[in-house]
Amino acid sequence: MKYYIIAGEASGDLHGANLMKELYCQDASADIRFWGGDLMQSAGGSLVSHYKERAFMGFFEVLKNLFKVLSFIKLCKKDIALFSPDVLIFIDNSGFNLRIAKWAKERGFKTNYYISPQVWASRARRIKDIKRDIDALFVILPFEKSFYKEHGYSVEFVGHPLIDAIANRVQVAEVHFRKEHHLSNKKIIALLPGSRKQEITKMLSVMLTLVPNFSDYQFVIAGAPSQDWSFYKKIIGATEVAFINNKTYDLLSVSYAALVASGTATLETALFKVPQVVCYKGGTISYQIAKRIITLKFISLVNLIMDKEVVKELIQSNFNKKDLKAELTKILEFSNRESMFLSYFELEKKLGGKGASRKVASQIIAGLKISK
Repeated sequence: MKYYIIAGEASGDLHGANLMKELYCQDASADIRFWGGDLMQSAGGSLVSHYKERAFMGFFEVLKNLFKVLSFIKLCKKDIALFSPDVLIFIDNSGFNLRIAKWAKERGFKTNYYISPQVWASRARRIKDIKRDIDALFVILPFEKSFYKEHGYSVEFVGHPLIDAIANRVQVAEVHFRKEHHLSNKKIIALLPGSRKQEITKMLSVMLTLVPNFSDYQFVIAGAPSQDWSFYKKIIGATEVAFINNKTYDLLSVSYAALVASGTATLETALFKVPQVVCYKGGTISYQIAKRIITLKFISLVNLIMDKEVVKELIQSNFNKKDLKAELTKILEFSNRESMFLSYFELEKKLGGKGASRKVASQIIAGLKISK
């Protein structure tokens, strides 16, 4: 059967790659064409467009690049029509995917969505569009199933794919890792400033101000696969900090604490049982717009899933050197770390067991057989 997958950003690439592996495993005749990244490309299939080309963050940034966005939408529609897949599989990336889904549904294509748009965070009116344009929705957060049920839409909770991604990774030996990357024997504080240029610039510059105040620790930047060293170098300047590109999981596995940009990385850090401070700072216009449409108590997935403050969130003006220093100091203290560890274990239980990608692939294939 023919599958057309559309994913954006590094997390979508990761989950898309694992889904592709399962589709190939369960369907020997699978023909996959996709929008994604390096991981999906390594899984097989035909890459149409890399997510790096579409990495626009925030309302204002998208508006500035509107012509590019529209040209990508046009290209995607044309490519789908030529490929004529048995099913389209959308992964997160709602701004782009929901537009394609509407067009595709009107033309009779079967539409599946893996990893729900965050309609529970803002613009709940999009549920109407999802119910109209999506044949099957597979959700990965435990509260999403009941949320959609309240809105008259039945979805499948498959568990979180990060559990598989982390469990299946090759374990790194800390001694070898430190030697390979020329790290000291000091405890490591990982810096995860995001994956897009706009957020990295805003986050990392503040994170780096703490380095002189914590000389007993080794600060290490987790470089995003979508960005080159030359970009980071301009921000780092003369600051004494290590840089490791595209090995975030290895880094987290040996880290003592972390400063993390809001997003999937907060959940990844929690699953590695690393105490963290969650950081967010967007463009002024984008933030003011988001502030008016997002009604959640928290911005990090860790706190949202637990429905309480497990990790401290420093947002916009509160993301500054003074507050960041105070919060980092707290998570380096044993009593605060112990409490966070207990919450992390409870969090993992809530996320369900292994096998999210396998379950999604099985249900997509089963749905195609039924419709034929």
